[in-house]
Amino acid sequence: MSPEEALPRLRALGFDEPDAALLADHFLEAERRGKRGHGLARIDWLERLPDLDPSARPRRLVREPCYERWSGDGAVGYLTLAAVCEAQIWGAPDRARLVVASDCFPTGMLGYWARRLAEHGLVAVLTATSPARLAHPEGGPPLAGTNPLAIAVPSSDGRPLVADVSMGQVTYGDVIAGLASEEELVPFGGAQAHKAFALAVGLQLLVDSLAGDGYGAVMLVAQPEADPVPALRRLAAGVRLPGDR
Repeated sequence: MSPEEALPRLRALGFDEPDAALLADHFLEAERRGKRGHGLARIDWLERLPDLDPSARPRRLVREPCYERWSGDGAVGYLTLAAVCEAQIWGAPDRARLVVASDCFPTGMLGYWARRLAEHGLVAVLTATSPARLAHPEGGPPLAGTNPLAIAVPSSDGRPLVADVSMGQVTYGDVIAGLASEEELVPFGGAQAHKAFALAVGLQLLVDSLAGDGYGAVMLVAQPEADPVPALRRLAAGVRLPGDR
């Protein structure tokens, strides 16, 4: 699929112009960053979803200074996280806030959302669950999703550091895009795969305990107390850091 086809195909699915533009931007940014499993192949995948409801809208159920709870209410997770991020940007916490979203799937490239918050001066930590795809390194049934974790830290130089790591050796998006096989969906790390498996299970249960049944997301947003990224860039002396192009 060419980039020019993205917006018309999303509109053909029933998404209105703002939502289609947001989704297209997400997929094209994934392509630019080399994360093709979260890129344009996801439009083909959306076209095959039997219960896609382009008109659904997420709702904020609880709004407190340090806590919010959202429900996707049938909206695709991309749009739920977009709404959550906008709410944090325009109503940032005085110090920190925990945000929990239920019925939030698929969520896409989590670094995309964390970066948006960091570009507006907020520290962000975000994780989200997905269908169980990772088994224990010693075998058995899948017990956890690939459960990515994204961390974004703003910087006075305008270049936030954004770390975004899936706990799988490959992502399910790589399978969708034809870049990997389902047999490669194992915890990353080779002989140390038990560490990625432990993180996947820990993140799974963290989200499950806070969001409840189904797939969810948990986000921490906070005001920074310091500006550590420029010093790290100087120390790195030109080495590519997480989130750099």
